[in-house]
Amino acid sequence: MTPSHVLVPLDGSPLADDALARALAVFDCPVTVLNVVTPADAGMIEGGVLEPGEERRESAHERAERIIARASAEAEAVDRPVETAVETGDPAETILAYVDEHDVDHVVMGGHGGERSGVAGRLLGTVATSVVSDAPVTVTVVR
Repeated sequence: MTPSHVLVPLDGSPLADDALARALAVFDCPVTVLNVVTPADAGMIEGGVLEPGEERRESAHERAERIIARASAEAEAVDRPVETAVETGDPAETILAYVDEHDVDHVVMGGHGGERSGVAGRLLGTVATSVVSDAPVTVTVVR
């Protein structure tokens, strides 16, 4: 089934950039890019850490805005405008909530892998593993 709204979570990594490029090239529908600013106490640091203190909070949000602006410029370069969003919270939970709240029917995201416990965590990354496991929509993981 052809999606009608694709979400691309971005964390500033090369794999996330690859996921955006793939979504823009493959899907002819609205694309939303989402960056999740993560509070320091959430235990996850993908997407930018929001630590206590106004200066750190501003820095994390400025980083998020740079990520979103870069994605918007990339999309405009291929004549594909994107919707943008910056949210704060646990990355996987925030992505899943965004899917539910905004009629998203496909997620395209980068998978990080690396030294994590469990095969899925090593192959995809913890955020991607959680989204793949719990999303009510199709998820494409770019590696």
